[in-house]
Amino acid sequence: MKNKILNIAAAIALSLVSATSAQADDKTADGNSIRNVVLVHGAFADGSGWRGVYNDLTARGYNVTIVQNPLTSLADDVAATKRALDRQDGPTVLVGHSWGGTVITEAGIDPKVAALVYVAALAPDAGETTGQLYEGYATSPEFVLDIHTDGYAFVEPEKFKQGFANDVSDADAAFMRDSQVPINLKAFETKLQNAAWRTKPSWAVYGTEDKAFDPEMLAAMAERINAKVTKVSASHSIFMTQPKVVADTIDQAAKATNQ
Repeated sequence: MKNKILNIAAAIALSLVSATSAQADDKTADGNSIRNVVLVHGAFADGSGWRGVYNDLTARGYNVTIVQNPLTSLADDVAATKRALDRQDGPTVLVGHSWGGTVITEAGIDPKVAALVYVAALAPDAGETTGQLYEGYATSPEFVLDIHTDGYAFVEPEKFKQGFANDVSDADAAFMRDSQVPINLKAFETKLQNAAWRTKPSWAVYGTEDKAFDPEMLAAMAERINAKVTKVSASHSIFMTQPKVVADTIDQAAKATNQ
């Protein structure tokens, strides 16, 4: 009889522990159900530039996927991003740097995308080309393109650090310069079919020392898409040089979208 009572008591205790654990798990899931982040790089770079942001977000418990854009056309980059989105198991924050902003604007209509984060990024509208965004804004003399006869462009090597990464060490800037991924400039002439920011909540983070884009252009784009804005002293390479600021913005987007 004594053993029977002890067994019943143990069973009740185990049931209470299991229920408490389940409630805690449910609370965690409900409190921050978006655990997936997809990062999309821009022109003249590749996905490795996201390493600092990746490390920060994975330490916070996010599942992070990095897209490697071919930079051959808007359609090709959107397809690469869609392949990454197809691998996600639930709601996702889609993030784009620079040209990657155009890509997430088109690809972001995917039903898995819950929020968009523009990191010093372009944000065209449907029916608009990326090139149209530059109209009426100043071009920095420090950001110069080396355009080849096949229509692909690099950042001019002698101007790379000043124009693209002025807050990066000389050694890192040299590596970025020499490992550039050129982009097919015809991509900037392609009209978008969709503008995900019209239906998805958006965030924008950019540097006040950006030389690749006119800061007024960045501000105007962020205002047009009704983005929640974070500004920090940084170059166009903010996705590399300010990983915590960028990760914080992504984290805010994930948490705010759950509410």
